[in-house]
Amino acid sequence: MSKGHFGKFGGRYVPEMLIPALEELEKEYLGAKADKNFKNEFNHHLRNFAGRPTPLTFARNLTEKLGGAKIYLKNEGLNHTGAHKITHCIGHALMAKRMGKKKIIAETGAGQHGLASAAVAAKFGFSCKVYMGATDVERQRPNVFWMERLGAEVIPVSFGSKTLKDAVNAAIKDWIENVEDSYYLLGSVVGPHPYPTMTRDFQSVVGKEARKQILKEEGRLPKRVIACVGGGSNAMGIFSGFLKEKNVKLIGVEAGGTGNAAGEHSSRFNGGSLGIVEGYKSIFLQDDDGQLQKTHSIAAGLDYAGVGPELSYLQSKGKILFASATDSEALNAFELLSKYEGIFPALESSHALAYAIREAPKLDKEDSIIVNISGRGDKDLFIVANALKDKQFGDFLKAESSKDGYNE
Repeated sequence: MSKGHFGKFGGRYVPEMLIPALEELEKEYLGAKADKNFKNEFNHHLRNFAGRPTPLTFARNLTEKLGGAKIYLKNEGLNHTGAHKITHCIGHALMAKRMGKKKIIAETGAGQHGLASAAVAAKFGFSCKVYMGATDVERQRPNVFWMERLGAEVIPVSFGSKTLKDAVNAAIKDWIENVEDSYYLLGSVVGPHPYPTMTRDFQSVVGKEARKQILKEEGRLPKRVIACVGGGSNAMGIFSGFLKEKNVKLIGVEAGGTGNAAGEHSSRFNGGSLGIVEGYKSIFLQDDDGQLQKTHSIAAGLDYAGVGPELSYLQSKGKILFASATDSEALNAFELLSKYEGIFPALESSHALAYAIREAPKLDKEDSIIVNISGRGDKDLFIVANALKDKQFGDFLKAESSKDGYNE
């Protein structure tokens, strides 16, 4: 990497007024990386606030059902706030404190990054604004409720497709207007340099843990490491522990949605092209004029037109294979893991699991697969209940909404 680029990807494409802020952030981060006290404080909060290390769980029942390779789950859902996001949010919050900022600005799709941002803001004494597409506010209402309980102001974004890309644009606009006292806590390995590198570095603890854990369990490395990919923070986190291993295939699973036409999926490596959006150069789903196309996924965190620049670079070099899973495959994977292992995966993570379900029977029983379960599925209650057409749950919601307390 040179000057924030990963080959032809990455970089810093922002309004001139943001350049000093990004240069200051880069300088402070390089100082923090060399600061033993910063590292110790980061690791302290990972242990005592986030709850790391998260376990690597052998999915024995699912393995036996499928035949083939042993399936291990890196269960990031057992982190505080229910996903991997708390890990880099702690790192960024410590950076904000180091830089003397007073306010946190964040964006979110599935709500897990917003929830983690709100949690660290509460812990470290920042005010917090979270931008969220109006569509995502409706489909991830539980996380909105909890963000507000943590003291964050959740701001619905009603322009564009009303999803994650629009929330990012709104957050960046706010940051431009309030850069002096605000820290932009970006949610993934995207955005202008140094954000992709910083978030990757903070999340690399996931790969380090998983590598150590699988060697303890199996005595050798896995054949496959599989992660879902929206922006790519959970994927870069776990992949970083295995990038140098030629015999470990790294597989990123995108949202195949409901079809191959524009607006039916969020698979950037299925029809995407090189572009510059939201401050960085990468692969985006865009039309011939460079306008972002509409996207779709049952999982709000995968409903995004771009992908992290380092992931695009690694894909171009053959280091990572990208695949996709449909909405229905993800829902099926969600049900299988729930019924066979007693674990509710987030719908985002269910895409990675869906690919593992396809792949495991093709491998020998002595082989192993690690699936990064990047979050738990509590947040997806309403989406899953609706997708499964659970009439009893629908009747319950109608009855609850008619009670006086909700209508005052």
